[in-house]
Amino acid sequence: MHPNHTPRRTRTTLFRRSKTLPTHSYRRFTTPVIPSFRYDDDDDSLSSDLLREDDGDSTNFSAVLNSEEKPVAVVPSQSPSQRITRLWTHFSLTHCLKFSCSFSFTYVMFLRAKVSRLETENYVLLTRCNSSRVLGSDNDEIPQLEGTSSRAVVLFSVIITFVLPFLLYMYLDDLSHIKNLLRRTDQKKEDVPLKKRIAYSLDVCFSVYPYAKLLALLFATVVLIVYGGLALYAVSDCGVDEALWLSWTFVADSGSHADRVGVGARIVSVAISAGGMLIFATMLGLISDAISKMVDSLRKGKSEVLESNHILILGWSDKLGSLLKQLAIANKSIGGGVVVVLAERDKEEMETDIAKFEFDLMGTSVICRSGSALILADLKKVSVSNARAIIVLGSDENADQSDARALRVVLSLTGVKEGWKGHVVVEMCDLDNEPLVKLVGGERIETVVAHDVIGRLMIQCALQPGLAQIWEDILGFENAEFYIKKWPQLDGYRFEDVLISFPNAIPCGVKVAADGKIVLNPSDDYVLEAGDEILVIAEDDDTYAPGSLPEVRMCHFPKMQDPPKYPEKILFCGWRRDIDDMIKVLEALLAPGSELWMFNEVPDQEREKKLTDAGLNISKLVNIKLVHRQGNAGVRRHLESLPLETFDSILILAEQSLENSIVHSDSRSLATLLLIRDIQSKRLPYKDAKSSSLRISGFPNCCWIRKMQQASDKSIVISEILDSRTKNLVSVSRISDYVLSNELVSMALAMVAEDKQINRVLKELFAEKGNELCIRPAEFYIYDQEKVCFYDIMRRARQREEIIIGYRLAGMDQAVINPTDKSKLTKWTLDDVFVVIASSQ
Repeated sequence: MHPNHTPRRTRTTLFRRSKTLPTHSYRRFTTPVIPSFRYDDDDDSLSSDLLREDDGDSTNFSAVLNSEEKPVAVVPSQSPSQRITRLWTHFSLTHCLKFSCSFSFTYVMFLRAKVSRLETENYVLLTRCNSSRVLGSDNDEIPQLEGTSSRAVVLFSVIITFVLPFLLYMYLDDLSHIKNLLRRTDQKKEDVPLKKRIAYSLDVCFSVYPYAKLLALLFATVVLIVYGGLALYAVSDCGVDEALWLSWTFVADSGSHADRVGVGARIVSVAISAGGMLIFATMLGLISDAISKMVDSLRKGKSEVLESNHILILGWSDKLGSLLKQLAIANKSIGGGVVVVLAERDKEEMETDIAKFEFDLMGTSVICRSGSALILADLKKVSVSNARAIIVLGSDENADQSDARALRVVLSLTGVKEGWKGHVVVEMCDLDNEPLVKLVGGERIETVVAHDVIGRLMIQCALQPGLAQIWEDILGFENAEFYIKKWPQLDGYRFEDVLISFPNAIPCGVKVAADGKIVLNPSDDYVLEAGDEILVIAEDDDTYAPGSLPEVRMCHFPKMQDPPKYPEKILFCGWRRDIDDMIKVLEALLAPGSELWMFNEVPDQEREKKLTDAGLNISKLVNIKLVHRQGNAGVRRHLESLPLETFDSILILAEQSLENSIVHSDSRSLATLLLIRDIQSKRLPYKDAKSSSLRISGFPNCCWIRKMQQASDKSIVISEILDSRTKNLVSVSRISDYVLSNELVSMALAMVAEDKQINRVLKELFAEKGNELCIRPAEFYIYDQEKVCFYDIMRRARQREEIIIGYRLAGMDQAVINPTDKSKLTKWTLDDVFVVIASSQ
């Protein structure tokens, strides 16, 4: 072995212990220059290249190359010396130059201030030596010397405190390296730079706190005024207070610095004015941004509603127009009210759609807000706690989705900590979902099942034509409606006397104070007790009051029995989701042997499965027989396969598959109606050969109901109409009666919103048991051409346990509910009919 050759183990040990070597020697080991070479077959050429790279240690590198077949990479050590070296190389020459320049500038300013102070002292000393008044001169110049010294200190302090934050910000990222050096640690994982942390914190602060920008701008303004004032004090001969005032004027008015004299004063004044322009530009930007946000918030309906005792509508649907109209009519007597609408739509779109309704709101204000009824913050925004009534509208989705959303809205309302003082009216689509909403909301929730109400009303109209128009008059606020009020002066009266005690109203029932139940059509012997309230039909709640008892003549009248029920044949065109409930109502109202034909596109097997799943036991139907026919009601050849001339009533239902589009649904219903009438008109020979209908034997030949049936080619056709614009087409043609479902549901919602007790009255009148609204022929109460007053007819109806609330004379287009002059003698004919509240048979 060569004597100068060092083994590899000894060489490595020596390398690890060389902590006190000079810098140039240390760099030879830690950062060796890697030679460039080629892997040739000639090992001698490779060795010679390496030997030329480091002459001092040629033997050692030769030994390494001889002992290893391939070059070995030197792994850097983790010693403190290497950490110091990496830290030293981290500070680049640029950082050193920045720091040197900053320090040099500060030191130059310090020397300049010191030179100025020495020149001032020299001048003072020369003045004192040449002056004859040494003592006086000494007293005058010493303050000047002290003032000059204080100005220099102020100037130096301003420069240092102004430059120092910028220097610190420049070298913030190097603090972590210095910290690691002092702790003698080496973190392998790099931390987030401090500059990014500060920038992130400021971003979060400005985003979370809305007034952070204004406070930051105010702070910057104060700092600029203070620093600028001190700088002016240092470079001019004015006092501190005067300098601060000048600084404020420069910030507020950038042109007021033009009269400054002196280089230093002008430089400082320009800097202050530039900072002031920047601050005011930022302020204008913030103000403009704030105004834009405010206007945008108002435009989008995000501002808070500061109202109380208002009606809150949650949601948006096709029923909103009719609902707003009814609420406006209801509030007309008090000069108008406030209705707030919260929906997930843009505020401008909602206001534009409401303006398209083109009806007079009669003093009622409609306020729209954009938001979700499922978010508590949006509910608080519309003052849900102060609303006297809350209406939850069903959505335009299918019934299940609409009811699910209504349930979530009720859950959100129960989560309001402040609670609500009013009651909640929820529009439901499916009767099966009503108990769940009641369970969640409790007693303060009133539900109006739209499909159930319309389905029952269509059946009543099919059995008693013309009843739909009467329901429109009673449910709407335009004519007469239901009111409940307490009248203590009537305590102790029998109900037969209470019935004729109101000249401008018709009593229909009593709300019993003992249990809170509303009894419709009570017996004549019922005596009003203290606390009982009277249910009446009146034009408005302030238009009626009890008066003196009128004189009623007791005379004989024809006591006719109700006509017996005969089997009927009814056709359903279309499929509704509550058709099983309609079948149950028909089962309770029709006579045994009746037939119900169901004509729709649902297959027979699937149809029976749907009815069974809905809870209808077809095998237990006693009075009616189901006859299934499959086809499209909009196709003529499908309708011609049906015996349309043999049906007593035909109900054209709004198709469930088209319930999301009222235009398509009404178009289909209207097309079906026209096709049915055209087919019936071509089968007139069958009508002439057929005797008079057994179903209408209870009405005289001249009755308007019989005329309506005869004009309709024997069958009563009831069409379910969703859009009020389609109503005009049906009513003008006079070829069918109709049920305006959306408008009637809106009327019911408005009435229950005004008084939740009315919901119990409506449910009983629409039910298949209990009291109902009926149309009776005049021959039940009067003789032909008899001249009696309305009070007399009311007395006669009480002997049949009925309450007459209105009439319809022969030749009139509409019925009169709650006549004004009930004591006036009127000549009646057998062509007239009366509207009564009677117990169902």
